[in-house]
Amino acid sequence: MIGVGGPRAFRAERGEDTVSVMRPQEIVERTLAAAAKLAGCVVLVRESSEANLRWANSTMTTNGLATSASVTVVALVDVEGGTAAGTVSTSAAITDPAQLQELVAAAEQAARGAGPAEDAMPLVEPECDDPTWDEPGAATTIGVFEKLAAGLPDAFAGPHRHYGFATHELMTVWLGTSAGVRRRWVQPTGSIELNVKKADLSSSAWTGASTADFSDVDVTALAADAARRLEWGARKVQLPAGRYETLLPPSSVADLMVYLAWSMGGRSAQEGHSALAGPNGPRVGERLTELPLTLYSDPAAPGMEYEPFLTVGRSGEGVSVFDNGCPTRRVDWISGGTIAALQYSRAEAAKFGTEFTPGGENLLFVGGSSASIEDMVARTERGLLLTCLWYIRPVDPTTLLLTGLTRDGVYLVENGEVTAEVEHNFRFNYSPLDVLRRTTEVGATQRTLPREWKDWFTRAAMPPVRVPEFNMSSVSLGR
Repeated sequence: MIGVGGPRAFRAERGEDTVSVMRPQEIVERTLAAAAKLAGCVVLVRESSEANLRWANSTMTTNGLATSASVTVVALVDVEGGTAAGTVSTSAAITDPAQLQELVAAAEQAARGAGPAEDAMPLVEPECDDPTWDEPGAATTIGVFEKLAAGLPDAFAGPHRHYGFATHELMTVWLGTSAGVRRRWVQPTGSIELNVKKADLSSSAWTGASTADFSDVDVTALAADAARRLEWGARKVQLPAGRYETLLPPSSVADLMVYLAWSMGGRSAQEGHSALAGPNGPRVGERLTELPLTLYSDPAAPGMEYEPFLTVGRSGEGVSVFDNGCPTRRVDWISGGTIAALQYSRAEAAKFGTEFTPGGENLLFVGGSSASIEDMVARTERGLLLTCLWYIRPVDPTTLLLTGLTRDGVYLVENGEVTAEVEHNFRFNYSPLDVLRRTTEVGATQRTLPREWKDWFTRAAMPPVRVPEFNMSSVSLGR
């Protein structure tokens, strides 16, 4: 945590006083100056301003504001055999320019110990000036929840118990490199989760939403949706494990598709280590479905924008510290039902003779009909309607087989109506690739919140889908 005066600058506390020491832009420039004798340097300064709101048992409990900041230094050093990269980060308050020199020295030492980097490439040159570079960090306030808080009393009305959490963050990042790149970006991230329980705690229902500023969140509608699911639970049934026609709502689809997107590394596919590897190389161009489905990331997607340039603290598959400042762009991972792209850093793209393809911080799945989940229920003779998935883990990376549990409501659909709640959960085993291969109906895309991955990924827009013979591999007695 950095002081108490907001995220405008790194701060130091001196008794009763809190004084600004350095602006983020000054930290960038001083650090780059301290690294002037190195082969190159990348500096990332991040400031976070976060507000949160909690309620339990239909009563407001806590709210608060928090600020934090960090500095990441990537030192590039000429060593025998090439260029080495070393990364050091700190969240300590910067009170003395000497601290920045120490960070550079530590990053240089880490680079020399690492040896030549396989992903070494020249740092990118600046394409344009950033008119926002000199601006301060953005700060949220508790006022972002004004509309939400006004709607909570209506949401709390009725016999049920309400629990929930809302959070809003403005993360400002400044990127500076020895090649001359100077970029700044403010990333808004917001989400709300509601868990509504019967008074005797015999049933629960979850709803959630992602948002940039909470202006589009209707908490009363979210609570009403959860209450409707509790009404479905008036009748309880037990069902055996097995394969069921299953309706997956947008949140569940998001959890499966996000994992697919995270698994689309080009290098592992080239080396034969992933589900995207085929007998003759990566399976780009392989058709998964005749439905015209497209799964893509786009930094300019309205309401779900993310950084238009890469900010990378450490190298890994598909990402490289040498790519800091490279423009991001729309990438269609699945296009018209066909695998269209895999993620490659610049060095990986050069090695494998393909195109540099940056990853994305949002995910959109389109190409379905205008049908809602209610429309799809009405067309179901017998099947299951899920609420959400959780505790998702890989079983077999070569097929992308995942396992996980259902949670907070599995419902039986008969003759076009929800007729009962299954009084237990299921463990499932299924691959998101098979969701695409085997789905017979895809509805209308809407913004949603992944239940399992919400702490790492909130910007998703997904449709409901119908999957015949979704594998509920065993019964889980936990709720």
